Amino acid sequence: SVLPSPVPSGLPDRFRMFRSCEWEVLERSLNILQASDFYWGPLSVGEAHAKLQCEPVGTYLVRDSSQGNCLFSLSVRMPTGPVSLRISFQEGYFRLKNWFSDCVVQLLELVVAGTRNNPLHFDEMGGTPLV
Repeated sequence: SVLPSPVPSGLPDRFRMFRSCEWEVLERSLNILQASDFYWGPLSVGEAHAKLQCEPVGTYLVRDSSQGNCLFSLSVRMPTGPVSLRISFQEGYFRLKNWFSDCVVQLLELVVAGTRNNPLHFDEMGGTPLV
């Protein structure tokens, strides 16, 4: 399930300078992401985890990452509690573990479909698989 978003439209202004081809990918992806129900914008990890704490396992949201070298984070309600995973952006692609796409929303669709049969394991999750 998805935790609905309160983020208003308009592109965030906190991003570093990108090459023009990267900016086009980023801008297109941000427009799609902002139209989704799960993008919360500049939400701290503590606030994200507090929002997810009482939600069903598997509920997620995407927020702006507080890490300077990362644009977005995926916060997910796991059986052991909420965890956050960084979504990196390199050479025009958003990446999460072995998946990548030029669109954050499409990346999440790939991860959701892919983890149904092959759960992800991240050190941040203490060995709990992401399904």
